[in-house]
Amino acid sequence: LGGVELTRLEPEALRSRISVVSQNAQLLSGTVRDSLTLFDPTHPDSTIMDVIRDVGMGAWFDGLPAGLDTRLEGDGGGLSAGQAQLLTLARAFLADPGLVILDEASSRLDSATEARIEHAVDRLLRGRTGIVIAHRLTTVQRVDDILILEDGRVEEWGSRAALASDPSSRFAGLLKTGLEGVLK
Repeated sequence: LGGVELTRLEPEALRSRISVVSQNAQLLSGTVRDSLTLFDPTHPDSTIMDVIRDVGMGAWFDGLPAGLDTRLEGDGGGLSAGQAQLLTLARAFLADPGLVILDEASSRLDSATEARIEHAVDRLLRGRTGIVIAHRLTTVQRVDDILILEDGRVEEWGSRAALASDPSSRFAGLLKTGLEGVLK
């Protein structure tokens, strides 16, 4: 947003620069195209297809009976939790936000699907600011800074590397519970 104070922005301008991906994938009743573009006709099919392939859903898409015009149920019926989440990530890619908020985006998935989601998330966050809300420490391996909240209060904040190397930090304590792989 180019250093503009947030209070000076129109709400629509601010909303257009933020994408939220939560643990509950919100899909619309309509076509694949409608759910990904939120009914915005300015996205060319070629761009939508590139994004679908970028998030690892090319094989799924190739099996759809009507391609982008295949109808989806609003609650994601007929899709696995991973497919629904990947479509939500694809929607965020299409929005091209400056800020991505990931709220437990991979918490309900099996480990194989989680790996696909994590790969897509890495691509989505490239060149963007991200806020990653997570309970599982493996989810925060890509972040620069850690903020630990408890009962609505900031309990700890600092760089992931510094907190991990400080034996007195809460984050280091959490890592000692057997999640050292977060430090990759």
